[in-house]
Amino acid sequence: MKSRSLLADIGKSFLIAIWFMVLLFPLMVMKVNVSKGVAQVQFRWNMLPLVGIAAFVLSLLWRFALEWNEKRGNDSRAGGPLAKLKALTSQYLGIAVVRKGALFILLAFALAYPFLFGMYHTNVMITAFIYIILALGLNIVVGLGGLLNLGYAAFFGVGAYTYGLLWKYVGHSFIAAGIDPGWLFWISLPLAGIIATLFGILLSLPVLRLRGDYLAIITLAFGEIFRMVMQNSGDITGGATGISLIPRPWLFNIKLTPQKAATYIYFIAIVLVLITIFVVRRIEDSKVGRALEAMREDEIACQAMGINLVRNKLITFALGAFWAGIAGVVMAAQTTYINPDSFTLWESIIILMAVVIGGTGSIPGAIGGAILLKLLPEYFRALAQYRMLIYGIAMILVIIFKPDGLIPRKRKQYTFKEKELAK
Repeated sequence: MKSRSLLADIGKSFLIAIWFMVLLFPLMVMKVNVSKGVAQVQFRWNMLPLVGIAAFVLSLLWRFALEWNEKRGNDSRAGGPLAKLKALTSQYLGIAVVRKGALFILLAFALAYPFLFGMYHTNVMITAFIYIILALGLNIVVGLGGLLNLGYAAFFGVGAYTYGLLWKYVGHSFIAAGIDPGWLFWISLPLAGIIATLFGILLSLPVLRLRGDYLAIITLAFGEIFRMVMQNSGDITGGATGISLIPRPWLFNIKLTPQKAATYIYFIAIVLVLITIFVVRRIEDSKVGRALEAMREDEIACQAMGINLVRNKLITFALGAFWAGIAGVVMAAQTTYINPDSFTLWESIIILMAVVIGGTGSIPGAIGGAILLKLLPEYFRALAQYRMLIYGIAMILVIIFKPDGLIPRKRKQYTFKEKELAK
């Protein structure tokens, strides 16, 4: 039976290879050269067998991968080797000494990172930390509340432009008064969170009764409206030119070199990431977090249980927008320049992909997804032109083989045991 199945798979892969050779013939084999106004068609016959072999091998590997995935699912339900490995890992991490030791090593490496590596790597990690904050904020909206938001980059832009506009209109007054303009960073940090929260509430008001695709379209439109307003309000925001020379954070009136400033912002970003993780974790375990999860599972049943959906949706958008505003201020301080092209739909998609690939509703998943999507493109710049293709393939693979994400959320379980009566 196994030999027949293998022969059948080979036959199907062979047919797929022939189909791809026919389908890709005009693209891979035929090449049009225009010389002196005359078009000549050149046939690259050597590409044809390469297309066929690649399609055959990939098709066969895909069939084996699907069979392995199905078998892996059966093994995990039956207590296979993968399930045993996962249980063993959980057992060791359950030991307080091992868990605390691993966290201490990770924290020590994070603190030593800017001193072990150069300024370029430090800036890359700052960007990764910014996207971790964004992913954790969006995880509140998508992972806990179950509300699809495709305009999340708009709140990110609100935070960045809060700092940029303060610098543009108030910075000269600070300089004239002899006050370091780096103070504007610490003023903008809470202010941007508050303003982004207000924008989140304003966005949620017209979409309280929407869900699914309709909610996604409205939030997408909000993100594009914000970008177009920033781009066309040249007199106020600088338009497409943006705002430049944004000051870095104040540090006891010390003039920092670019490398030391990057290290300083790096530690600020670490502190903000830790605060974000703590707050999001507390939200999960709170009454609000449980209400948001109930709203995600079934809005009708949630409302029937007496949970106020209007208030919960307002809370969801407000909490998610707050962290996006904070991240926007850090981004503006790092780059010292902002413009509307930094807050496009693609940024919202990247943040959403980090949440989905990492694991919807999972804090470690959102962190891992953000690091994966921001570090890999930086260290594989040779494949920059294939970035969209790689992202698309990664999403398909995760959806098929890890539908819950790379680090799925582990939901709490409560076990009730009866006490034995003393004889």
